Amino acid sequence: MSMYQEFKKFIMGGNVIEFAVAVIMAGAIGMVVKGFVSMIVMPFVSHFTGGVSFKEWKIVLDEAVVDAAGKVVKPENAIMYGQWIDTIINLLIVGLVMFLIVKAYNKMKKQEEEAPAAPPEPTKEEVLLTEIRDLLKK
Repeated sequence: MSMYQEFKKFIMGGNVIEFAVAVIMAGAIGMVVKGFVSMIVMPFVSHFTGGVSFKEWKIVLDEAVVDAAGKVVKPENAIMYGQWIDTIINLLIVGLVMFLIVKAYNKMKKQEEEAPAAPPEPTKEEVLLTEIRDLLKK
């Protein structure tokens, strides 16, 4: 088998395609959750923190240096721990959403598994033995 044929078999396999779809969907869900956190959750949290956004929380190590013309010579050097808190909240919400998706998927999968399977068709030997039994009863 040539390398091209092996690669084609690998790419066309179900697992690779499913994985690619999962990665794309995860990226899309991540963007939706990030938007939810930044546009809905964080303004709500900011309301209860006195109107201060987490993104503004920082520890300034070096102040910005500005010349007489107002041009920044040296930018501010700061530890942006507020953005880090924002990222952690985002992670927790993404984790919660993924947990709920997996839980719903597992519930649906379990219901499919619990559905009774149709009894298997009798083999040719069983059919023949049943006919013989029925003839012997007569």
